[in-house]
Amino acid sequence: MTQIKGTRREDQFRYSTPGTRHPARRAVFLDRDGVINRPVVVDSKPYPPRSSAEFDLLPGVPEACSRLRAAGFLLVVVTNQPDVGRGTLDRATVELIHAEMCRRLPIDLVKVCYHAGEKYGEPCGCRKPRPGMLLEAARELEIDLASSFMVGDRWRDVDCGKRAGCQTIFIDWNYDEPLREAPDLRAGSLLDAARLLTMPTSAR
Repeated sequence: MTQIKGTRREDQFRYSTPGTRHPARRAVFLDRDGVINRPVVVDSKPYPPRSSAEFDLLPGVPEACSRLRAAGFLLVVVTNQPDVGRGTLDRATVELIHAEMCRRLPIDLVKVCYHAGEKYGEPCGCRKPRPGMLLEAARELEIDLASSFMVGDRWRDVDCGKRAGCQTIFIDWNYDEPLREAPDLRAGSLLDAARLLTMPTSAR
């Protein structure tokens, strides 16, 4: 698992110096492709952008992130990028994309799983639907997972959030893959999800 630091604070990563204790924080965990940026869809299946030039923020994403940050949520991107482990995408390209993403959005932390996956002989504990990236981010940033949300557009995101003990929000792009567990909420976009999360709980 690899982490990329955010770019908004003096230490580019944490709210506080190491060793400082704070009450647990709420976070919104964000899948990348299909939530933050437009996925490359081929035969009803999503794929990541192959270059920084293909990285296209979805409409409303900057506003959504600003709303969530203003409401006190940390923003943590958690993304599987198995094409790197499979040798079909260069890791440097992914890192360039994430540098651009963090430049344009108030992201606190990016967690990346580069492992190819079990079918390719590279099992791990961080590849979604396993909750490793969320659990590690929670330890590092003192996040209260029970008060946090996972937003994604695939079954892996929903299952991952549930395994970590988060509430889940599903953005449906009508991919050719079924959900395995029911999400807690559904939204049409990240901005819709942000509106849900910043309204009173009773109104959702």
